[in-house]
Amino acid sequence: MLTFPVYSIESAPDASKPALRELEAAFGIVPNIAGAMATSPVLTNSLVTLFKQVHGGSFNEAQIQAVLLTNAVTNSCSWAVAFHTALALKNGISRDDVEAIRGRLAPKDAKLAALSNLARKLIEKRGRLSDEDMDQFLDGGFGKGHFLEVVAIVAASTITNYTGNITKPPVEHPFNAYSWTA
Repeated sequence: MLTFPVYSIESAPDASKPALRELEAAFGIVPNIAGAMATSPVLTNSLVTLFKQVHGGSFNEAQIQAVLLTNAVTNSCSWAVAFHTALALKNGISRDDVEAIRGRLAPKDAKLAALSNLARKLIEKRGRLSDEDMDQFLDGGFGKGHFLEVVAIVAASTITNYTGNITKPPVEHPFNAYSWTA
């Protein structure tokens, strides 16, 4: 069985160290998934660049976390579900809405539901949205530009979700309470 190391900043390839430092500054830790990703500086640096763009866009952090959690569930990435469950709760998404997303259901909050449904459909339909899918998102109170911003969030989470499914990093102790399996 192929295994991947979970690097620390000190043990990572030199070209991955700056990206890991940025992630540590953002989260207070180097997430294990980033430590595993550090095997490829190209991937690690790509994620950090996209991460900065996503978190500097027009969505608030709760909305971003709703998309990221939906993507983690849709892509069946256990590590990312645990991590984004913790961040969703920390950023004010209700426990009921978090549990709905983890159960592949729509949250009660209308805006979060529109974002979650769009994210899930983008992944499941590989970007081939119907007019009805797009109208549902617009009816949720979003504009045309938001569609493409969600694509960026989905791209960022695809990097982590696929990496998590390939490398299978351990879930950090603070996130164990949110463990999840597909």
